[in-house]
Amino acid sequence: MDLFSASLDGLNLAGQVVMHILFTGHLTGKKSKIWHFVLYFFQLCVIWFVSNRFSLSGTPSVIACVLALYATSRFGMGNQRLASWLCAVLAFYISQLSFGIVNSVEAAFFPRFIGSPLLYLLLFAAQVLFFALCICCYRAVLGLLARTEDSWTPYLGLLLFPVLFFFAAELYILQMDYSFFLPIISLEEVGKHSTLLLLQVSGLAALFCTLYAYRQLCQGFAAQAELQSLVQAAQAQKVYIAEAQARYEQTRTFRHDIKNHLSVLDGLLRGGRLEEGREYLKKLETASEALSFPYQTGNPVVDILLGEKLGLAKEIPAEVSLVLPTPCGIDDFDLCVLFANALDNAITACHSCSGEKALHIGGKQQGDFYMLTFENTCPEGPLPPAGTGLSNIRTVAEKYHGAVQTEKTGGKFSLNILLNIS
Repeated sequence: MDLFSASLDGLNLAGQVVMHILFTGHLTGKKSKIWHFVLYFFQLCVIWFVSNRFSLSGTPSVIACVLALYATSRFGMGNQRLASWLCAVLAFYISQLSFGIVNSVEAAFFPRFIGSPLLYLLLFAAQVLFFALCICCYRAVLGLLARTEDSWTPYLGLLLFPVLFFFAAELYILQMDYSFFLPIISLEEVGKHSTLLLLQVSGLAALFCTLYAYRQLCQGFAAQAELQSLVQAAQAQKVYIAEAQARYEQTRTFRHDIKNHLSVLDGLLRGGRLEEGREYLKKLETASEALSFPYQTGNPVVDILLGEKLGLAKEIPAEVSLVLPTPCGIDDFDLCVLFANALDNAITACHSCSGEKALHIGGKQQGDFYMLTFENTCPEGPLPPAGTGLSNIRTVAEKYHGAVQTEKTGGKFSLNILLNIS
């Protein structure tokens, strides 16, 4: 190997190390550190040396490099398993595809410059073009897979297999058609490499289309979850409206009859019938209590929800020590989402218990923050996967710059929701 080829290989190796680590860090939201670059560069140098020593260049060396990037992402940067696989395969697929596109041009036109000093300049220009094409593709992929917290990682399996197929197809093309240059250029060779160039550009377009469809799919799942949250909140609002109308009718009837009740009570007292007057007064007190909510939190929406949910679960002893500040700073719609989902989950968990059941709801304010606490009994064993209810609660908490914490100790589960109410 001459000095120029060795220098070009070194430049190519160093450039790929930088691009791959930066791409992986941006795609997974992890900060790239110097030792990540050093570790990955060392692995690639070892693979390059072994490949040249034992003539293992080609597919085996590329697969070894993919494993090296996966190891750096998984164990060095601390990314999830599927995310690490996707980053490694995507990074090398783009590198190999860019190399194949540039190589198509080289194979079609560079052989005529063999033996000419201009060949060195053209090879260097091809290397620069390779880096530029890689960077453009990486930026496009990052734009299509702009990561928000847990927005695409649950569905990585849907994306990993198509990318693996593209990667395997590109490896096959490189292995079968770019093993050497023919010194003589013919129209047949130019046509062949032009076809391969078109095929690889089509592969790149197919990758971008797949990533775009994947992003739309993830957004569809997110929109569906948000729609379920809105439907649930709308149902809670319907309960509130129906309960409010019922309370209004009861109050209107009571107020309509209050003069008659007072007249009867006045007559009993004037006639000296004190015992009958006391009994009648107790009946009026019972009727007035029926017009009030069983739980008083300072917010009518929450009062109605607690009365509705806990009234349907009378077999579960419930303790409510909750007083919401006034003004609360949280929209009634969002309060419906929080309490409806938290109560549904807690009541379902209590129903799953065969022994003693208990439910406690509390709240505490500290400065501009308010902590809601839901504690309930639950079955022994691991918790089921988080569902839409908890996802809706997290969405509301993030809206108010808060956080959600869950904890399970034995047969007791607690849900803590921190909200900024300023």
